[in-house]
Amino acid sequence: MRRALLLFALASAAGAQTYDLLLQGGHLIDPKNGIDAVRDVAIRAGKVAAVAENIPPSQARKTIGVKGLYLSPGLVDIHVHVFHTTGVKDAWAGDNSVAPDSFSFRTGVTTMADAGSSGWRNFETFRHTVIDRARTRVFAFINIAGLGMLTNIVEQATADMKPDEVAALAKKHKDVVVGVKTAHYEGPDWTAVDRALEAGTKAGLPVMVDFGWFLKERPYWQLVTGKLRPGDISTHFFRGPVPIAGSDGKLYDYLKQARTRGVKFDVGHGGGSFVWRNAAPAIRQGFYPDSISTDLHTGSMNGPMFDMPTTMSKMLAAGMPLKEVILRSTWNPAQQIGHPELGHLSVGAFADIAVWRMLEGSFGFADPEGGKVTGKQRLQCEMTLKDGEILFNWNALGAVDWQNLKPDYGVRPVEFLIPPPGKK
Repeated sequence: MRRALLLFALASAAGAQTYDLLLQGGHLIDPKNGIDAVRDVAIRAGKVAAVAENIPPSQARKTIGVKGLYLSPGLVDIHVHVFHTTGVKDAWAGDNSVAPDSFSFRTGVTTMADAGSSGWRNFETFRHTVIDRARTRVFAFINIAGLGMLTNIVEQATADMKPDEVAALAKKHKDVVVGVKTAHYEGPDWTAVDRALEAGTKAGLPVMVDFGWFLKERPYWQLVTGKLRPGDISTHFFRGPVPIAGSDGKLYDYLKQARTRGVKFDVGHGGGSFVWRNAAPAIRQGFYPDSISTDLHTGSMNGPMFDMPTTMSKMLAAGMPLKEVILRSTWNPAQQIGHPELGHLSVGAFADIAVWRMLEGSFGFADPEGGKVTGKQRLQCEMTLKDGEILFNWNALGAVDWQNLKPDYGVRPVEFLIPPPGKK
């Protein structure tokens, strides 16, 4: 009888543990849901199960205290280059790209969108060798150039810019294709942009434009006020040639006109597409980028871009509030790529979560041209979860002192402890 009661009590206790994991006491910033306060977040079966001011630890199988840290949805970086499997030297679709899992989770990123490394001729190779193998959630913009960013030469080949082929491929792979990309075009005409827009219209997808060479025959202001459609994205917004402010320091009116039309402005920092003389006045005057992204590749990963936390910290140093930085690194980009199921922590959403420590001190942030801004705060990723699974844990949050574990911990059930020499 006593044994039956004990088993019943144990079963009742287990039943009460309705959550797999509880993150307790962190400051949650979830812009979609208007949350900027201390909240507990409970996870069950890879989804957000509850968000509340106080969730009893007894309801979770495991509890991790994150008091003093910030929580956010997993970051959504919509400008990366991860087609690293071609073996082509000095190519964005090759050795200049990086393996997504090598950079994502350690920086709070759970979702990436490759920005046109592959074109309609080689996208399926990209999908089979990278997208389908990565643990990171990887989407893609298809380049209007047939071979994508294999070489600069193919990005100038207008004869291979075929909107029908791009649209057909986008529809075939609609689960991972989120847009059309044009980049690095050097001609004085609008051919690359026009064909990308045609492909985007046929596929029902946004277009991301890396304007390439800035030429008087096709001025930037005309791109964003007359060419791009609502929802289309102008990346490398803080690049040197972009006309942002006049000699009086005030922003040009065309920027607000473009935003009113629905055009989106993306950071796309990269190795040479960000200068403080553009970023600082825009942010100071409240014209924030719609999305913060890295343009991650081998030429930017070791600085001065480094990663998403550094790029976000640059926005903080320029005067953007933290909740605005989080918005533009999560919910905004998720919407821009047509995946509103991401970028937030609503109950039922994927449990993609980044845990942050806000470092306080004096930090220098450089642009690729030697410009510098000094900030007092810097974001450091402490932990990243994707679908409720901890995939990065910088400071061993939730771990137990090894001396408090069982003497044989680390030995799998099918293994046995081998006696030391001299003992049987």
